[in-house]
Amino acid sequence: MIQDIKPKKFRNEYQHVKAGKSDFCLVYRGGKVLIKVTEGQIFYPTFEEIHADPDKGIYAFRIDQTKIFLYPEEITGCTDDYTYYPMNFLRQARPKDMAYAGVVGCHLDTWYRDNVFCGRCTARLEHDTKERMLYCPECGNRIYPKICPAVIVCVTHKDKALITKYAGRAYTRYALIAGFTEIGETAEETVAREVMEEVGIKVKNIEYYKSQPWGFSGGLLMGFFCEADGDTALTIDTHELSVGKWVDIETLKDMDDGVSLTREMMRVAYERRNAGRA
Repeated sequence: MIQDIKPKKFRNEYQHVKAGKSDFCLVYRGGKVLIKVTEGQIFYPTFEEIHADPDKGIYAFRIDQTKIFLYPEEITGCTDDYTYYPMNFLRQARPKDMAYAGVVGCHLDTWYRDNVFCGRCTARLEHDTKERMLYCPECGNRIYPKICPAVIVCVTHKDKALITKYAGRAYTRYALIAGFTEIGETAEETVAREVMEEVGIKVKNIEYYKSQPWGFSGGLLMGFFCEADGDTALTIDTHELSVGKWVDIETLKDMDDGVSLTREMMRVAYERRNAGRA
C-alpha cells in the first residue's frame, strides 16, 4: 500500500526546528501539490529553488533523515520546472516514499489551514513548541490534528463479492463499500450501517483485516471482511453509488494496485476464496 515504504522509515514525531534553504518544502493549492517530474521521478522544491522564506516553513516530518516542511505562503518567482499536479497523481508516483510524503503533508496542510483561529473565542492560534498542537493563548483551547476513522468493507456471498463505484466523484474505478464512523458507534457498527445504507443488505461474521492512513481524505481506514446475511438483492443508494453489483470473486485476482487498502482487500478476497478450496 502507499504507506509501505521500507526500508525507508516515516518519522512523524514533531520537532521544533527551523527550515534551511536546502530543505524540501511541500506547497499545496486548490487540491494540487507543487512538484517536478524528471525521468519518472517526483521531486519537491527546496526553499531556495522557489525563493521561499525558510522562516515561514512549518516542520512536517522526516523520511529517514530527510526533513520535510510545509510552506503555507503564496509562491512567487517559481522556476518553470515545478508545476502543480492533482493530488491523485501521487497515487502511482515514484519514489514511493516521496509520494507518501506528499499525501501525508496534504493532511497536515489542510489541518493547519482549517485552524487559524480559536473555535471558542476566535483568538489567533499559536504553534506549540513541544508537540504538534495549536493552542489558544486567550482561553487555553488545544487543537490536535484531526484524524477521521472510516471503514472499507468487502462483502462476500459464496463465490461472489460486492463491488461498487462512487457517484459524482473523479475516482471512477471499482471500489468497496466505505464510509466514516459516526459519533457513538463502533467500527463494526459502522460496517453494518454503511452496507445497509448503501446497498440495503444485512451482514454477519464481521472480521477486522488491517488499517491504512489515508491523507487524501484525512482518514484512518479500517478494513473489514464480512458475509451477506439473508437476502442478497441490492437496493442501491444512488446518491452515494453509481454502481453496486455482485461479481465472481475470481475477477478480483489482479485488482491490487499496491496503493490502496481497497484494492488490496479485493485481491485478498480472491486469495481467501481459493485457499478455502484447496
